[in-house]
Amino acid sequence: MKILTVSKNDSGQRLDKYLLKVFPKLPKSLMYKEIRKKNIKINKKRTQPDYIINEGEEISLYLKDDVLEEKKKHYDFMKAPSELDILYEDGNIMLINKRPGLLCHPDGKEYTATLIAAVKRKLFESGEWDPNESEAFTPSLANRIDRNTGGIVIAAKNAQSLRILNEKIKTREIEKHYLAAVHGTFDVKEAELKAYLSKNERTNKVSVFDKEKPGSKEIITKYKVIDEYDDISLLDIDLKTGRTHQIRAHMAHIGHPLLNDGKYGTEEGRFRQALYSYKLIFNIKNADILDYLAGKEFTAENCEILKKFKERKF
Repeated sequence: MKILTVSKNDSGQRLDKYLLKVFPKLPKSLMYKEIRKKNIKINKKRTQPDYIINEGEEISLYLKDDVLEEKKKHYDFMKAPSELDILYEDGNIMLINKRPGLLCHPDGKEYTATLIAAVKRKLFESGEWDPNESEAFTPSLANRIDRNTGGIVIAAKNAQSLRILNEKIKTREIEKHYLAAVHGTFDVKEAELKAYLSKNERTNKVSVFDKEKPGSKEIITKYKVIDEYDDISLLDIDLKTGRTHQIRAHMAHIGHPLLNDGKYGTEEGRFRQALYSYKLIFNIKNADILDYLAGKEFTAENCEILKKFKERKF
């Protein structure tokens, strides 16, 4: 027999999904059978697989120990870098200015030198998160940026914040602005561009078309020229859709590839594209515990692209 007490971060999810996360050796069919037989109870009362668990509730499992072996916890995140450039932080979220070259998540080759690992280490060392107290939630990133792109990444400290952030990003209530240094100057200084994008999964490269093609998805990219000199321009880009490599491919498609972009630009072998996610605007409504963020704007002032452009060093 085993008794679990539901933590704050584990509340709000279905009982069956929670149990399968906690006990990886528990067969799904056995779990449903034992719930029906009342060998799995909530607060000593009969329950259902789709019951939404709440903080403080006790889950009693009258099962054999071999299927109740809990998921082993690993602390590889303690090997992650300890330095984080934090733009903003409260009890629910953290806004981090990610440097170019740092992975957001493991990629199959690198597991510990990642942004998410550094976030976990920071919250573990500060006492804000203990993996032993939360069975199903770990600190998570609500958005991600390509390895060689720098900028603001949102980390959620609890499950409720993560659910809200994911929803608001999906509904475009969190406005993301990028700085991009591109080749060429513009006759039209501000415009909203529409096109269609297709991705080649094998090459991890996308193609942009003016007209819709089978399997393509619409992209909308709004740009505004901030500054220009010689034959390069600095743009503020407001992503209306968020497709893979959208900014890089769309700018190249209209004849203005990003500087230092070896994949979509002209500088072969250069993979530190001049792109930076520098501003977030929270146009959120009905955001529950994150309502206080409504109308707030956050900008990464320490942006290498902006600095180099002002000093005319591109």
